Amino acid sequence: MLKRLGSDRRGVAAVEFALIAPIMIVLYMGLAELSLAMMAERRAAHSASIVADLVAQSSQMDGAQMTDIFNVGNAILKPFPTTPLKIRVTSVTADALGVARVAWSQGHGLGALGSGAAVAGIPAGLLLPGDSIIMADVQYAFSSPLHHTIPSGLLFSETFLLRPRKSPSVVWTGP
Repeated sequence: MLKRLGSDRRGVAAVEFALIAPIMIVLYMGLAELSLAMMAERRAAHSASIVADLVAQSSQMDGAQMTDIFNVGNAILKPFPTTPLKIRVTSVTADALGVARVAWSQGHGLGALGSGAAVAGIPAGLLLPGDSIIMADVQYAFSSPLHHTIPSGLLFSETFLLRPRKSPSVVWTGP
């Protein structure tokens, strides 16, 4: 009886499937969540890039225009939720000594930087005295809809620097 039971191969495939299936399912779910996270990060970064580009194409900016531009940033993030998206746009000008300082700053979820504050993190040689750039910062708190392999979520952040296109600097005219 034991000899016959040891040589019986029926059901081996079912046992192998039962052992391998959970690993394959977790692997599949992990890849799906990783793909969603990467797509969300790319859309958030693209949102900041577009927001900075739209501001850099203007010679002046006011509150209504900035609200519209932030709404464009939110629209780019779709179909992901826009509530965790935080954007800040800052006009940075180099003073006579070449120190990068805030000319104006507006935030959508991120606090605005104080006017005249020194700005760190600008690459050397990018700003000469009197030059201006537009800096867009973005943060996005990604929370996976599956909550399987990324249960706590991820925080993405990115900074974009662009030169104004139509004038030496973008002037803030709004309240």
